[in-house]
Amino acid sequence: MSAAKFKTSQIVTTANALNHLTYDEILSGLLRHVTGDWGDLGEEDRKENDLSLKKGHRLLSVYHVRNCIKFWIITKANRSKTTVMLPEDY
Repeated sequence: MSAAKFKTSQIVTTANALNHLTYDEILSGLLRHVTGDWGDLGEEDRKENDLSLKKGHRLLSVYHVRNCIKFWIITKANRSKTTVMLPEDY
């Protein structure tokens, strides 16, 4: 596995995400997110995230797990908080 490309402080998960995702799915997504594997983003959004890493902007990853459940991981620009959520939680 790749090394982390950024550090995050507080990690939170919405109640809805906790009801639909397993601990392993959340942990796998978080590990992918911090190593710069943005999941199921399109090429333009991937490039935007790569630039955001350098510029210190917000980061977004999108992942899909069993039964086509889609979830997002969003890290604030100042890296103080990373949130795991389902799109409807936004």
